[in-house]
Amino acid sequence: MDKEHPIVEAVFAAKTDSARADGLIRDCLPFIRGQASRFLGRPCTDQDDEYSIAMIAFHEAIQNYSRMRGPFLRYAALTIRSRLIDYHRREKRHKGQISLFAPHDEEDGRTLADTLPEERDRFAEAETREATRREIEELATVLQRFGASFSDIADNCPRQQRTLEACGQAVRYAAAHPDLLEELLRTGRLPLARLAEGSGIARKTLERHRRYLLAMLLIQTNGYEIIRGHLHRVLKRGEEATA
Repeated sequence: MDKEHPIVEAVFAAKTDSARADGLIRDCLPFIRGQASRFLGRPCTDQDDEYSIAMIAFHEAIQNYSRMRGPFLRYAALTIRSRLIDYHRREKRHKGQISLFAPHDEEDGRTLADTLPEERDRFAEAETREATRREIEELATVLQRFGASFSDIADNCPRQQRTLEACGQAVRYAAAHPDLLEELLRTGRLPLARLAEGSGIARKTLERHRRYLLAMLLIQTNGYEIIRGHLHRVLKRGEEATA
């Protein structure tokens, strides 16, 4: 592809450049603190050991990340949580402290962490909202380069369920064929002939919803992790409805 998603570009640049790694960590401090806060079930401060551990784990995630591991932020969140769990287990062994992951209910196997109020997720939710906002703004900029806008796409969205499902089938085909997406980014043109032939959807149907398909295919390119995840769930429901 011509251009990587900014977070992916930054991660791969940071692997071999300590200054860039430090800069990426600074930029992602709200995300890192949010993950530590979610783990603790309360706001994480600079004085908490968990904050330092989370930053170290984030750096570890940078070094170990590959595209095969999926979206970077999700991988980083899993790495941070894993290191924090390891830390609390060590603390429990060495100091006899109560762990969030100590058995709380022997009958159902729940831990103390499982009994914490759900509001602990508010930090992660705030991070997700901010990351979603950034993705939407970036997608709007990319659409503009293709001569489209969100309002154009809304006007061009299929109105009938059958047509919506047909367009969804074309999008799923494109998602399974990265070279088609690369052609879109390289040429700036929607490869309708290949899309119609590969998906089995009439080209006339795809032509009528060109701008809608353009946005759906751009979302499938490298990046837009949150938006793409939502779209995958929608498309999956479409598959189940037609099964």
